[in-house]
Amino acid sequence: MTTAIAEERLRKRFAKWDADGSGSLERSDFAQEAEKIAQALGQSTSSPAAQQLRDAFTAMFDHLAEDAGVGPAGSLSEQDFTRVANKLMFEDGEAAFNGVLGPVMRGIVGLCDKNADGQINGEEFATWLTAIGVDRSQAGDAFQKVDTNGNGELSVDELLAAVRAFHFGELDVELLG
Repeated sequence: MTTAIAEERLRKRFAKWDADGSGSLERSDFAQEAEKIAQALGQSTSSPAAQQLRDAFTAMFDHLAEDAGVGPAGSLSEQDFTRVANKLMFEDGEAAFNGVLGPVMRGIVGLCDKNADGQINGEEFATWLTAIGVDRSQAGDAFQKVDTNGNGELSVDELLAAVRAFHFGELDVELLG
């Protein structure tokens, strides 16, 4: 089952990730998104953490492209992207969703986690949101919404749940840019 909110948010994500404006998503668009996030966080695109994020983003593309039947060398139309992303979210289940998006969240945590505790604190979260274009003044409220256990740190599991809730229309905190 899909919702109008999920469709709208996926179309917005498609437009954002279509780095070259071609009207389709290629593997290179996903690599460029990862590099853009790394650079916005002050990392060299050749750093191990940036490479981890790039690998996670391109693996996500590979999964979606394979599911769409175009393969990693192919491209995804907006219709293909929304169809397979909706399938991932609404049909394939939480374990499949986490399997595809988990490496992306771990890559982002790797870039943001300055104190190397494997989680993102409020300041690290604010830096990430700013890097993806969210006004820093919104970070505190967003952090409170995502920190579901209230411990002042965000785990990869909390971040995955937040991304999923965003696409389900249950949360208005966009975490992937």
